Amino acid sequence: MFGAGGGTSSYEELRETADLIILWGSNARDAHPIFFHHLLKAVHRGAKLYVVDPRRTASAQWADLWLGLDVGTDIPLANAIAREVITAGLVNEEFVARATTCYDAYRESVEPWTLDEAERVTGVPADAIRELAHAWGNSRYPQMCWTLGITEHHNAVDNVLALINLSLLVGGVGRHGTGLQPLRGQNNVQGGGDMGAIPNKLPGFQDVEDDALRAKFDAAWGVTIPPKYGLHMTDMFEAIEEGTFSALYVIGENPAQSEADQTRARKLLSSLDCLVVQDIFRTKTAEMADVVLPASASWAETEGTVTSSERRVQRVRKALEPPGDARDDVAIVYELAQRLGVDLGSPRPEDVWNEVRTLSPMHAGMSYKRLEELGGIQWPCWDETHPGDQFLHGRLWDNVVKNPAPFTPVKHSPPVDVLDAEFPLRLTTGRRLESFNTGVQTGGFSSPLHVGGEALLVSPEDGARYGLRDGGRALVTSRRGAVEAPVAFDNNLRPGLAFMSLHFPDLVEVNVLTIDATDPKSGTAEFKATAIRVEAIA
Repeated sequence: MFGAGGGTSSYEELRETADLIILWGSNARDAHPIFFHHLLKAVHRGAKLYVVDPRRTASAQWADLWLGLDVGTDIPLANAIAREVITAGLVNEEFVARATTCYDAYRESVEPWTLDEAERVTGVPADAIRELAHAWGNSRYPQMCWTLGITEHHNAVDNVLALINLSLLVGGVGRHGTGLQPLRGQNNVQGGGDMGAIPNKLPGFQDVEDDALRAKFDAAWGVTIPPKYGLHMTDMFEAIEEGTFSALYVIGENPAQSEADQTRARKLLSSLDCLVVQDIFRTKTAEMADVVLPASASWAETEGTVTSSERRVQRVRKALEPPGDARDDVAIVYELAQRLGVDLGSPRPEDVWNEVRTLSPMHAGMSYKRLEELGGIQWPCWDETHPGDQFLHGRLWDNVVKNPAPFTPVKHSPPVDVLDAEFPLRLTTGRRLESFNTGVQTGGFSSPLHVGGEALLVSPEDGARYGLRDGGRALVTSRRGAVEAPVAFDNNLRPGLAFMSLHFPDLVEVNVLTIDATDPKSGTAEFKATAIRVEAIA
């Protein structure tokens, strides 16, 4: 919407100023505990917290109101909130007229979503929708926060646009204390995108199809960059299936475990002519590789920078030498380039960073020295006198806005994996506080934080309906495969909804079940909405 993927405000603003915070599709208490620490300070200060999530998560237990919607009905709920804000006369009319476009089309698009219709489709009581809408419309400093509960759907981009629309309605962006916070799923996801590890951007979110921008990189690197977008991961797997993609170099990623429809993903990976994996542990993907390059990418064994969800770039400092034959990621990439006949220059992390600063204007003022002195800087930071911008898009509050933000009407599109008599239960996946992603970094040792490994969480009502026993085992089947899993009853789950995480692949390979229906705009798969059936195992 705004040209660069990054949170528009700061944790400080959330902590010290925000008066209303929405956590939408985000169990930040478990998945983003450092961020949640700041959020709790806001709650203790008196800020209102509303949580929108199919589960009554650990985060929802701190909320003034939890809106437990049915999986995949985020757009109807957002559109109904918008309609109520409009009907109640709570729109920031001055901001909308000056700083946005397409408002009339948007207002018309949400008109069918009455409170009663939204309750029918989403399962959220009309009174709860009304309460949130009025709180949102009357808030002076609203903050909208979301994560994978919004983006791991086949209509992920539309889900995000629905939330941005809500913020535009009330002038909730571009002003101190307000903001949009897309919380990143893993450490340095933000930094990866900032550095150009996405198929349509060069470092600093500079469009690869822009001839002038591309020429700058061509000159610096002594190459000719193709003037077209590359492939994201979903595209890569489709290309493997079509036979037009035959080699893959994987750094710090575990697609054999993390991709939806895991059986298909592993079949395609095994068909490659060459698979190279560079990682700190022997992942499921590394087990399939032709070549494994042991890396020292752990937080204590490398130098460099890391970027958080609030766009803050911070220094990472080496404390330990890498074990055995492991090498720093940068050193591996540089030596590989040399063996391919290309000299990339200095492999020192600081020199690499300084090259970034010469090519990415939004990082230009972030020398290692300044990062050390200031304890981190938020981008953009245009020169070495600039402090970094605490919040973005202040231009929307100028007297004359040159590039207004567009409202984007979005339509409801239910989950691809439909529920029916054969597969009557909805499985949603997510993270747990005690472990991390595919279990690579947290699963290989004994720890008191581990709470017995993976389990299929169901409501007691569903347990009784399907003959399951708390502490027993179940066969969980989807349209793509089946796994066995321990069963645990969870009173925070509504009937009809089940939950598992991806953290314990050696116990339960959850992604055997999930569907690889993807958003054509973002390439993200619909991990959050799988249709399953469950059967008790004696």
